[in-house]
Amino acid sequence: MQLSVIILNYNVRYFLEQCVLSVQSALETIDGEIIVIDNNSPDDSCAMMKKRFPNVKLIQNNENVGFPKGNNIGVAQAKGEYICILNPDTVVAEDTFTKVLAFARLLHSSQLNDSMGVIGCKLIDGAGNFLPESKRGVPTPWVAFTKITGLYKLFPKSGTFGKYYAQHLNENQTGKVDILVGAFMLMKRDLYLEEGGFDEDCFMYSDDIDLSYRILQKGKSNYYFHETTVIHYKGESTVKDETYMKRFQEAMYFFYKKHFSPRFRSLGTGSVFFSIFMKLGIVFFSLVKMFQGKPGIKIAPKSYLLYSANEKLIEKLALVLQKKVSFHDLKTEKMVISSSLRSGKGTEIILDNEFISFKECMSILESSKNRGFTFKIIPKNANFLIGSNNSNERGEIMKIE
Repeated sequence: MQLSVIILNYNVRYFLEQCVLSVQSALETIDGEIIVIDNNSPDDSCAMMKKRFPNVKLIQNNENVGFPKGNNIGVAQAKGEYICILNPDTVVAEDTFTKVLAFARLLHSSQLNDSMGVIGCKLIDGAGNFLPESKRGVPTPWVAFTKITGLYKLFPKSGTFGKYYAQHLNENQTGKVDILVGAFMLMKRDLYLEEGGFDEDCFMYSDDIDLSYRILQKGKSNYYFHETTVIHYKGESTVKDETYMKRFQEAMYFFYKKHFSPRFRSLGTGSVFFSIFMKLGIVFFSLVKMFQGKPGIKIAPKSYLLYSANEKLIEKLALVLQKKVSFHDLKTEKMVISSSLRSGKGTEIILDNEFISFKECMSILESSKNRGFTFKIIPKNANFLIGSNNSNERGEIMKIE
């Protein structure tokens, strides 16, 4: 078997449904499998999986065992030569795995045969904006300082200040990077198992940094691959409350203590200063992330535009949205955002996945970003709209039946 896709879910039933649907489409020409691990979700995630995806392997944990252990449980049952760790609040394009596997084989067939570590890809949020954490550097004390103080924004091209988000590469360049995000990580299953998978001493948040770093230390190279795009709704899987802040602080301190603390023990008073600095930085950084995730004031769209070939949907949507819905008929019109809609402020575009592929949805999001539009997708054979207007807030689901 070529590929095992590992999806760890906790309480995001509708995002999980869309994610699995997209993965199924992306595996149509690949010998692969999907393994969903559920960390005792209080919603009906498992019931949905059994009903809609009865052939997908579902592992139900009787408690929330955290991100590392949950994924390790899934990989232990995987059969693929490669594994892909994938967040449930993601959407992959129909050719994502085909392209990434081809890139992996190219690396393995080259003179760098055994040097491939982890491959990540281009991530965008629900509004089409590139997510800079798609590629990162090792968060050494200095690199963390440039992030906390914002120096990386002032000197984005600098090799000294631009390491946090691996700014030696732009978003449309493939190349080596140090750290990849756990929302999408593809690697050889044997390499994952050799490294012991994610470190279960960390409940969540720095596990992807730790695994990427350990693989670097093994002499492998991690790669950012720009030729495929994945939507990551990002803020969906976690409510950014006090519990979040506590776990985020614990995760950052876990990584610092594991990989950097031993280097500074011989510095005497210098190590004390370093420790205080890191702890203050971690608290500040986690506070910023928590407040970024606080719900803002949501402004309802002024108008809706449905891209579909199903006219019957208009009446259903108009009832749910309580507003008139304009119709862009894909049977007679091309799949483009009309140039007459120069400013999309107040306009929400609804994309019907029955007639628009996930890859096309992503292309529309990227080409229309910063024009004021918001977007929702109706997944194929689903009875809900789903989407997110930015990466700092939880997404929105609206049932249409």
